Amino acid sequence: MTDHPPPTGPVAREEVDEQVNEQALSAYEQVYDVAVVGAGVVGAAIARDLSGHDLSVVLLDAREDVGDGTSKANTAILHTGFDAKPGTLESRLVRRGYALLSGYAEDTGIPVERTGALLVAWTREELDALPGLRDKAVANGYEHCEPVTADEVYRQVPALGPGALGGLTVPDESIICTWTTTLALATDAAARGTTLLLGHRVEGVERVAGAGPVDGAGAGAGRGDGVTTLRTPRGPVTARWVVNAAGLGADVLDGLFGHERFTVTPRRGELLVYDKLARPLADRIVLPVPSSRGKGVLISPTIYGNVMLGPTAEDLTDRTDTGTSESGFAFLLDKGARLMPRLLEEEVTASYAGLRAAVDHGDYLIEPSPEQGYLLVGGIRSTGLTASLAIAEHVRGVLAEAGLRPAPRPDLPAPPRMPNLGEAFVRPYQDAALIAEDSAYGRVVCFCERVTEGEIRDAYLSPLPPAGLDGLRRRTRAMNGRCQGFYCGARVDALVETKGGTCRANKGGTCQEAAE
Repeated sequence: MTDHPPPTGPVAREEVDEQVNEQALSAYEQVYDVAVVGAGVVGAAIARDLSGHDLSVVLLDAREDVGDGTSKANTAILHTGFDAKPGTLESRLVRRGYALLSGYAEDTGIPVERTGALLVAWTREELDALPGLRDKAVANGYEHCEPVTADEVYRQVPALGPGALGGLTVPDESIICTWTTTLALATDAAARGTTLLLGHRVEGVERVAGAGPVDGAGAGAGRGDGVTTLRTPRGPVTARWVVNAAGLGADVLDGLFGHERFTVTPRRGELLVYDKLARPLADRIVLPVPSSRGKGVLISPTIYGNVMLGPTAEDLTDRTDTGTSESGFAFLLDKGARLMPRLLEEEVTASYAGLRAAVDHGDYLIEPSPEQGYLLVGGIRSTGLTASLAIAEHVRGVLAEAGLRPAPRPDLPAPPRMPNLGEAFVRPYQDAALIAEDSAYGRVVCFCERVTEGEIRDAYLSPLPPAGLDGLRRRTRAMNGRCQGFYCGARVDALVETKGGTCRANKGGTCQEAAE
């Protein structure tokens, strides 16, 4: 049976750094049962699920933080799967994932708001398509969509522009924090024993056959006997099975295993984020009638109290181009002027862009190659956030069919309780009892987002601390508000430099005082 380390708890920052260095060195010397490549929401979910069984698991990512690729720029909608193509793997896993992630969010404190959604038809063609979309929802197992008149559309969302002809309600669509979801899954995986290797880009693959069955996995593990060594700039990582959840790089890794079954096209989606004062204009998700290129431009409240307009859909060749563009900005303003003119009177807090992994395939690609000890998890679109836990569950089933059948572990730690980033729920600066216990939660650092010194300290004392300022922003919301760090940047930078480590031993004193 594989030995698993106990969950990582809050310790001094120096101890965490030392543990990470020792873990990385030992990682190059052992053979793991499973290596998962890609520490986005899907890869983290897979690592978490597999490490709940009698397996040694390593999770690699080219970036220096978890959830730092496609996952961080998701539109953050918890989908019911009402408009998926019936009968597809995606349809089944989104539906299942909705239930699983809803329960997991409750267990871990991931903020979710059940806002509901309204699909709005602006043309006769779109209006005529609504009954078919309702039928599709029913075929997908979702029976709560209801057609509504134009009058009801404007009753539900009075700020919409003129010209709406009708709509379709989707009452269970929700908004969620995608940042916290990925971090929770990765933290949970680490607590279950997964080794996390960040900054490990896979540049080469070497397969050696005949290394024997997976320890503790039972006699059926013999299919695909052998080991694969993943070559990274920081050292080799060896495993009996490799799961490719590399997102934008999934086709490249697939090619290293000798396959040419799909191509990833980076599809840039730009979004505008409006100030919290705009939130009364959009208390639910406003969806367009979907097209073959995606769900189109939507207006949605965010879990952080803002309103989001977007995304665009622009196919690129550069897989690193997450910059915003003048044309994208103009496109969104034009769409916004028609969808909700009053929204454009509000302040834009931020604009950003993310890259989605668009593929030339109509469904999720989850395909094993047992003779190589290799499993592809590709073609995962934006629905992958919702489907993540179901994808992980499905992956485990596919691996079992390929011969990897480990026993569940009876000694799993409780799932982590994550810091709340949701505006609709109690934040530390509002919690009098918490402040009385630890005054750091009463010292606001970022006033736009009401982020406290205690939250920044806790981020650096967490099992998976931020690798840089962007990671801190995703863990705390610091510098994400109206001023974008103009007023709080210097103080946040000072706290980043201390990494919060000395504050824990000096509760009640500031970071500066502790450093002195």
